[in-house]
Amino acid sequence: MSIRTRVVTWFKERTGRARQVGTDQFGNRYYQETRPGGRRWVIYNGVEEASKVPPGWNRWLHKTTDELPGNDTDHYAWERPFHPNLTGTVHAYKPAGHLDKGGRRPHATGDYEAWQPE
Repeated sequence: MSIRTRVVTWFKERTGRARQVGTDQFGNRYYQETRPGGRRWVIYNGVEEASKVPPGWNRWLHKTTDELPGNDTDHYAWERPFHPNLTGTVHAYKPAGHLDKGGRRPHATGDYEAWQPE
């Protein structure tokens, strides 16, 4: 989070023009301006990772809903817990044939048929 965002948030809280409306399970803090229809924003806890915003808070941030999510935000049985985006790290997914895995792929099995126009 930029220094400017933190300073503006601090100033708006002190002057009563914004208030903290909640936190999520990752420790991210959510703010809203006190004027009707005011801005909404998040101060991330730790690394600024947009995918760390849970679905309920994402709906609220984008003004899809005005209802604040509860502590046990809506979730479905098929949803998985948060997993950070590992792209660009040593833990990133690298399929067979990736240069970091030797650059060799298994040979084609012969089950592929190229499309031919009629």
